[in-house]
Amino acid sequence: MPFIEPEYIKTFIHYFLHLGFPAVIAFVFYHKDWKRVYLILLATMLVDLDHLFANPVFDADRKSIGFHPLHTYYAIAVYFLMLFFKGNIRIIGIGLLFHMLTDYQDYELWH
Repeated sequence: MPFIEPEYIKTFIHYFLHLGFPAVIAFVFYHKDWKRVYLILLATMLVDLDHLFANPVFDADRKSIGFHPLHTYYAIAVYFLMLFFKGNIRIIGIGLLFHMLTDYQDYELWH
């Protein structure tokens, strides 16, 4: 049986959590409107635009949480408060928090 490099596993998990698992969340919790909800959850990945202000833009050894402006603990607190609103605000909050969890595990579990 061939050995799978940990970097490939990390990459697979990262993109599954960013792209695949939001589809699961949308389908399970918003079954009747899952396509719209999935698109909203995908749109929350625009939060990564704050990476453009970093130098270098991408650093595999950098912890996103607490470094980039939209990945700060203050921003995460705002994302958490969004859960207490109804409609699209709640869905956006879910997407942003899940994005932060994905970025958190990406660094903490693999470094």
